[in-house]
Amino acid sequence: MSEHRRKPPQPQGGGRASARRSAQQRPGRGAGRDVSTASHSGPYAQQPAQGSRADARRAAQRGSSGRGRGGAGSARGAGRPDKRLINYPRSDRDGWKRFVPSWKLVSGTALGFFSVIVAGTGIGIAMVSTPDPNKAAKAQNNVFYWADGSQMVATGGSMNRQIVPISSIPRSMRDAVIAAENESFETDKGVDPMGIARAVWNMGTGGSTQGGSTITQQYVKNTYLDSDQTLKRKATELFIAIRLGVTEEKDTVLAGYLNTAYYGRDAYGIQAAARAYFGKDSQDLNPSECAFLAAVLKGPNLYNPDGGIGAAATPELNEKRARERWAWVLDREVEVGRMDPAERAKHTEFPARVESEQARGMTGQIGYLVDTAKAYVMKTKGITAEQMAMGGYRIKTTFEKPKVDAMAKAVEDIRAGLIDEKKRPETDTFVQFGAASVDVKTGGLVALYGGPGWDQKYFSNNANTSGVPVGSTWKPYVLAAAMEYGTQNSNGKGISVDSKYQANDLTVINNREGKPLRDSSGNPFKQKNESPTAFGYVTLNEAMEKSINVPFAQLVFDVGHDKVKNVAKSTGILEESINPNNDASFALGTSTPSAIRMADSYATFAASGMHREPYSVTAVEKNGEKLSGFEAPKDQRAMDNAVADNVTKVLENVIENGTGKKAKKLGRPAAGKTGTTDENKSAWFVGYTPELSTSVVLFRTDPNSADKKLISMKGVGDIPSLHGGDIPAEIWTEYMGAALKGAPVKQFPEAEDIGVTADSAGAPSPTPVAPASPSPSPSSLPPSSPPPSPSPSKGSGRPCKPWELYCDPETTRGGTNEGTSSGNTSGIIGGPSGSPSPSPSGRPGRPGGLTGSTTGTAPD
Repeated sequence: MSEHRRKPPQPQGGGRASARRSAQQRPGRGAGRDVSTASHSGPYAQQPAQGSRADARRAAQRGSSGRGRGGAGSARGAGRPDKRLINYPRSDRDGWKRFVPSWKLVSGTALGFFSVIVAGTGIGIAMVSTPDPNKAAKAQNNVFYWADGSQMVATGGSMNRQIVPISSIPRSMRDAVIAAENESFETDKGVDPMGIARAVWNMGTGGSTQGGSTITQQYVKNTYLDSDQTLKRKATELFIAIRLGVTEEKDTVLAGYLNTAYYGRDAYGIQAAARAYFGKDSQDLNPSECAFLAAVLKGPNLYNPDGGIGAAATPELNEKRARERWAWVLDREVEVGRMDPAERAKHTEFPARVESEQARGMTGQIGYLVDTAKAYVMKTKGITAEQMAMGGYRIKTTFEKPKVDAMAKAVEDIRAGLIDEKKRPETDTFVQFGAASVDVKTGGLVALYGGPGWDQKYFSNNANTSGVPVGSTWKPYVLAAAMEYGTQNSNGKGISVDSKYQANDLTVINNREGKPLRDSSGNPFKQKNESPTAFGYVTLNEAMEKSINVPFAQLVFDVGHDKVKNVAKSTGILEESINPNNDASFALGTSTPSAIRMADSYATFAASGMHREPYSVTAVEKNGEKLSGFEAPKDQRAMDNAVADNVTKVLENVIENGTGKKAKKLGRPAAGKTGTTDENKSAWFVGYTPELSTSVVLFRTDPNSADKKLISMKGVGDIPSLHGGDIPAEIWTEYMGAALKGAPVKQFPEAEDIGVTADSAGAPSPTPVAPASPSPSPSSLPPSSPPPSPSPSKGSGRPCKPWELYCDPETTRGGTNEGTSSGNTSGIIGGPSGSPSPSPSGRPGRPGGLTGSTTGTAPD
């Protein structure tokens, strides 16, 4: 019989009338949705026995849970029994209550989860073994090689480690570390559950990696694992730490941690750190020194006052962080009851440190070469300072020993003949030299001079030191930008170096709107030259040659500061070293690139506008495996080749006829630029041949001072005013002569005529003129020779002094044109460049913009 004709089961005691009423109810209020409310086919079907199990089963299947008084589902929860292992969602509940777990389910799940964790932890602990602190974390040497494959030096590693017992570690060191890193160390079981949970959550959700690592966990990581921030490594660390927390004495774990931790200065372990920073054994450390070492443990790269790797790890910033952390550690010891307040009051002076013992084996320039190569490897592969200090790397560098030796000799020859600290202590102390040389074709660093040497307790690398303004060696970037982008007066076309600009001393400089700049007093700003000579309007060639500041101070506004910055950056100058201010002094060299970056940048001009990033490493091996990523950087087009070649043509004249005349003694084609800053605080010469680009910087600063403030070099070497065309040019010439000895003479590429003549406002000639027509190919030109350069007038020189190794009486005339800024801009003075010099090969070219006068030529 069909379901719709079957009579609903009768509840006990209800009778037929009750059954009829139940059958007539609407669906949802009676027996359920599957039961019809009435039958149209006659009498009801025969009913089964009242109250049978079949009735109950059919009622449950029909969902007989209606709200009728006498219905079969009137008794709630009387559905069929659930045979599932886990009754969820719950069959004995209705609606949303079906999804509310019972207390049995909750407690059972928690108990099961806890059992799994306990079992897994037990298995994990059983599977790992306790690390051996006497065998783990043994550092190896790093071996560095010259460019020719011969060994330079083996350094770092196991020689700088000595395991000491807990009895040789003073209580003050133990207290400092526990207070700073793990207050509960003596009572915990090797782990901090809340710290681990936080670390796991952050790593699992892709957030910042952080640890709540205990001292035990850090000891495990130092001696048994690596520093990878992964769940697998963290879990392994957790299991080993738990095992150690149960099986090892606290003193054993603490001694193990302090004996394997990295403290900077290539020192692993407390004994090596005590020797490296304070020149004493660990047992002799005082509480202040212990607080310092505990502070350094937070991260030697950022807390070692010597400095570290990266822009945020300068000696100044590291010193500041270390001092703050040192004071915090001492205060923290008092806070947690590990130091008496009266004892804390005794330690108010930041502990003095000895010079680093890293200098062992790092004589001469080796320390600076190794430091430069290490930094390159770490940056290229993302290796930490700790990993590098562990050693095992075989590093082949680009440095050529003959060139390094030649550069060191050139500097030391000058130093020996110029500097006399005993005779002139007021002027000759703290004089610093720096230099770098780059292969034009590859960008490889072939030589550098970083200072007297690590063995002489001088650890700053002057070749890679930023903060020394480059002076007028910056002017070629302003000129290159004008050639590339043009000025407001050239209708968007690049300008020629024949363009004329006002050059008189104290000329008012106008902004891009043609309105005068204002000084700090609100008056029109007047740019100062060093010489008061009234030059009138001169070509940019002549302005560069005589190092006249006024034309370039105006030109940078006509071109636009951003365009000059773009040119500088395209040649390899780092943005962070570029002066961000859009003032007149920007054109005169207030930016502070390193000697390495300046040499590499000028190599772009030598390579006809192709830039190659400087590099110092060609190959690296670790455990016999060659690491990738150390191929020579690819070259990139920085500027049009015609622009670069014209800059070279201008800078050739600086050496031929301008302030770089002392470099003429090189005896081969060369281009360069001198630069001197206000009050003679720094002096530069940056120059190049078709093969090598080299920069030399001379400055004066106390390396032990907190701010490394530059000091005037007036009077150094008994020279009233020292310029870039003096000592730096002499060092450059001596080095380049030795470095290129025996090499064939090469010529620079021909510089084609480019640009329009776009004079500044007020110039006597029309502005602008039609663009210059392209030069015919050399094969179609008739033989010709450029007009000879005007000879300087005789009789105005001064006698050469003994220290002037390359003195030319005809060029040592009084007065310079390197100017200083006044008003609200900081003044920078620098060397000039001029019109192209005649080619030794007689190649055709423009005669340039020389006026024929050498009055006021700057001697720098």
